This record gives sequence, structure tokens and C-alpha cells, in this order.
Amino acid sequence: MNIDGFTLAATTNDLTREEKARGKADVIEFRMDKAEDPIGQLEAYDGELPIVATNRNQWFGGKARDTGRLDTLFAASRFDSVAYVDIELETARAKEWILEEFRDNDVGLIISHHDFDTTPEKEVLTAIIDQCAGYGDVAKVAVYPEDLSDTLTLLTALHEATQAGIDAAGIAMGETGSHTRVVGHIYGSKLGYAPLLDDDSEYAPGQIPLGKLRALVEATRIDGTQLERIEAIEGDVAVPSELTLPN
Repeated sequence: MNIDGFTLAATTNDLTREEKARGKADVIEFRMDKAEDPIGQLEAYDGELPIVATNRNQWFGGKARDTGRLDTLFAASRFDSVAYVDIELETARAKEWILEEFRDNDVGLIISHHDFDTTPEKEVLTAIIDQCAGYGDVAKVAVYPEDLSDTLTLLTALHEATQAGIDAAGIAMGETGSHTRVVGHIYGSKLGYAPLLDDDSEYAPGQIPLGKLRALVEATRIDGTQLERIEAIEGDVAVPSELTLPN
């Protein structure tokens, strides 16, 4: 699977909920660190959507223990349903050798960097994106904005990276950054993340429910495409009349 254009991931720790994401999400982000028996879930998985496997420890916003964390993620990469794995930039730097082992399992690499406290200056953020891209197929950054100018920093860095030919994804977390999840695709972001409407698990702050985010993304496309998915999400979220296509 190649990520061409914007790809929306439904984040969950329960793969049995995949059916609820169909028609809205393009992939499932499986949070293994918050899942019960994650390998068992992958063995039983018979869903239609490809999987992005993520297994974070507490330093990167997750719950996995350091011991065996990468071994479990590597085991997940052996499943045909897993198309990508998400590996932190810090992990890629420290254990670059393991990246080829993942590639040998025919999975793509999302190399991610998270800053839960602030938003780096644009030059620093650009350098981080470049480093992520140097290790993987998609460079993902998540930052925490103090004000709206920080969200502009993120979107500018995303736009410039895209213009330079990098497959990048970017998110500004929290309430102030929530709108970047809607408009990030306009600036080149390749990935968006959203929980299902009835999922009460805690993931990244500032997330928008899956159906609502899909509707907003489709409504803000500027490439001339039709809003083909609006009808598909009407059962999940009420769509304002101004977002629907004219008859």
C-alpha cells in the first residue's frame, strides 16, 4: 500500500470495531500499546481496511513497556493486514539497523516525532521533518501549539516539505490546534487521525470524531473533487446543510 494523497486513519485499540470505520476511514491505526492481546487481535483480524501498527511507550504518549515493545511491533509487521508501522524518530536514530528488518517484512515506515509541550521554530521543525523523511517513507510530526501562530508554523513547514517532494504528515494537538486536523490536507499532510464517535479511549488531545472529520475534510477539498463521502457518514454525524452538494 502506498499513501497517495490524503489518508484518514481511524484510531482504535480494538480491531473488532473496524467495520464501523468502513466508508469513513482509509486505514486503521491500531494502538497496540493500549490494546488487550494485540497479536491475538491481529491473528483474528479479517477486516477490509489496512492497518498502521503503533506501539508507543510512555515517553511518546503511549502505555507500552520498553521491554519487548519493538519485538511486539516487529511481530505485528509480519501480518499481511499491516501495511505500515509507526516508529519514533528517536527510536530510528538509536536503532537504525532495525528499520531494514521491518522493510524486509514488506511494510512501509512512518517515522514520527511528538512534542507534547510546544511547537519548535519553523527551521527546527523543517529539520525534524527532513530527518524523519531520511529514515522512513512518511515523515510525521505532532506538536503542541501555544497560540494560532504556532499552527501556522506547522502548516507552513508541511507545505514547504510537500513542495520539496517529501511525504509528510502534521498535527497540532489540543484545542488550539484542532483545526489543523481539518485543513492539514490542504497544505500537503498525507495522514489524518480520528477516533470513532463512540470510542472513549484517550488518544492524542484535540481529536475530532471520525465521521465528522471525514465530512469536514471532504468539504474543504480545493482540488475540484466531489464530496463523494458525505452520504456515507450521515449516520455517524449530522452534516450541516452548507456542507452538502447542491442538487
